[in-house]
Amino acid sequence: MERQNSYRGLLKIPGLFRLILAASLSRLAGCMFALTLVLFVLAQFSSPALAGWLTFGAIVPGLIVSPAAGVLLDRVGPTIAIRINMIASAVFIAAISFAGWAGWSNPPILFILVILFSLTDPLGAAGTRTLLPRLVPHHALGRANALDTAVYAIVNVIGPAMAGVVAAWLGPEAAMSMIAAVYAGAAICLSNVQRLPGLASTQTCFLRQTIEGIQMVARQPTLRGLAPTYSLYQITWGALNVVVPVFVADHYATASSSATGLLWAAMGIAGGAGAIFAGHMRVIGRERYVMAAGMVVTALAAWPVAAEFGFGGLAIGLMLASVMSGPIDVALLTLRQRCTDPQQLGRVMSISMSLNRAGSAVGSAIAGMVITESLTATFVLAGIASVGAAIATVSIPPDTAPAG
Repeated sequence: MERQNSYRGLLKIPGLFRLILAASLSRLAGCMFALTLVLFVLAQFSSPALAGWLTFGAIVPGLIVSPAAGVLLDRVGPTIAIRINMIASAVFIAAISFAGWAGWSNPPILFILVILFSLTDPLGAAGTRTLLPRLVPHHALGRANALDTAVYAIVNVIGPAMAGVVAAWLGPEAAMSMIAAVYAGAAICLSNVQRLPGLASTQTCFLRQTIEGIQMVARQPTLRGLAPTYSLYQITWGALNVVVPVFVADHYATASSSATGLLWAAMGIAGGAGAIFAGHMRVIGRERYVMAAGMVVTALAAWPVAAEFGFGGLAIGLMLASVMSGPIDVALLTLRQRCTDPQQLGRVMSISMSLNRAGSAVGSAIAGMVITESLTATFVLAGIASVGAAIATVSIPPDTAPAG
């Protein structure tokens, strides 16, 4: 296959455009669901506490079963695994919508449905990034990861906005039905993507392969180093998720929601632009340095830029951190893919991505405690986490990832 030197050329790779489109629709539906579930529960039960617990139920079970989900991904192949996630998500969310329309929704039924939804989520989240290195030639992998990351950043902006508009206009039940349809559309788009077989043996015990995946992350020096490194970096974003709305509310109480929404939208666009830029960089072989440099800039963006120079400083700091997130994420994905045995890539991706999400949750929890004492201290916390992540990144042994 001839070298692809542009994003347009990249999309000529058989199956790649369909995969990116399917992944974009699936992620759009997932972003919409996160907000719509809260709106649905508030409309049905007027209970913020129940909404919080159901959101917990839609996330945490998937994190717990991620090692087993990774084994399934490696055994059946990424194409089938992603399709299972999309079809299952469409079915369970359609069931939530139907229960709402029919007046059958109650907390036990909703908990069962959101937990079932959560259990297949690692298949879709890790599946796309397991399939990419098998569809794309090695020299184009960095650019493919950049395109995937950029689309993800933009979808994170569009999804909640669409969910809010549809729920306000047609009601949360109709929004749930729309989300189910988007998942179904994603599964249809994936139907023309080459069905790649699983690389892991089906003769080996499922439990043994699950343990092997955990051991792979724990023992392989690069993967072991990346787990705490990127989780530390995600603490920064977990803290910012809490402190930014509070900072804006303290300074612009009458328009805090609008200002916060505009900030997050601009951040999503900046993150997408950063990822596209990263696709033009020579990332392969220099991933650790790209990540460390981006994390140092992120730390400075959190403090002092965002914390000490008013709303203008906050906006500049957040844009800077968002732009840096693109190269950091692209370098992370590329390094993980390079240093992992293809037979175990699904397990490694599933486990690693779950650990990263835990980092964000920890950051938000710590920020929630610190922010009652000081806004500035919360920004400092966010900066320290990124500095720690940068130090951990350059400490990863440089010769543990094969050039591929």
